[in-house]
Amino acid sequence: MARVQAIVITGYGTNCEQESAHAVRLAGADEATIAYFSDLIAGRVRLTDYNFLIFPGGFLDGDDLGAAQAAALRWRYAKTVAGQSILDQIKAFFQAGGLILGICNGFQLLVKLGLLPAVGGAYFERQVSLSNNDSARYEDRWVRLKANPASPCVFTRGLSVLDVPVRHGEGKITLGRDSLIDDLNALSLIPLKYVDPESLEPTQEYPHNPNGSPFAIAGLTDPTGRILGLMPHPEAFNHVTNHPGWTRGEKATLGIELLRGGVDYLKAQ
Repeated sequence: MARVQAIVITGYGTNCEQESAHAVRLAGADEATIAYFSDLIAGRVRLTDYNFLIFPGGFLDGDDLGAAQAAALRWRYAKTVAGQSILDQIKAFFQAGGLILGICNGFQLLVKLGLLPAVGGAYFERQVSLSNNDSARYEDRWVRLKANPASPCVFTRGLSVLDVPVRHGEGKITLGRDSLIDDLNALSLIPLKYVDPESLEPTQEYPHNPNGSPFAIAGLTDPTGRILGLMPHPEAFNHVTNHPGWTRGEKATLGIELLRGGVDYLKAQ
């Protein structure tokens, strides 16, 4: 059984790193290291020493529209003090079988960097982006998600319905071309959708779809299923008392079950 060694990247305004590290430990990871981007530059940590990479949420680079673009440029062009490309570390990490999870701002970073959805194997080529919520305001509320059982995503295997919170101002998916939705559907690269809490059908209705993402897209995966990005925060539902309906006896699957999917996949390798 493989050891699961997670690394959670923080810095530049990110503020969900402790929560994410706690959640992945609860999900069964053997190690959860929090590292600053500057630690990578200084050579104090290397991505290739881990097998589960988490880009958590927070207020990355001020959380302004397009702020993740600054982070994407940083990751694309930065080098360590020894002269090694950080981008090459990401490539080596992924080629070695590592998993990547991006939550909220982390999801924004993954799409800006071109790691999602990578249709046609076009990694590091931007195919989608994220824009302002249709409500034109920051959304902080609970939503219901439904998993696609046909998706190759390793994180969502065995999951059906999840209640998780959202807290973002720029979560609306924008597609680089209209026909991309056909590719996403054909490859089942939409592992999670916003659904009506009663009918469990995908919805465009606010507030169940908090940002107006077309086709109710709440997250995307890549063709290998080893990269997942989503706007809602699964790490924020790590105990039954987090759920707003727990005092009424409502039962809901913990959000950390999504992280557990990744942990279980790695342990089975």
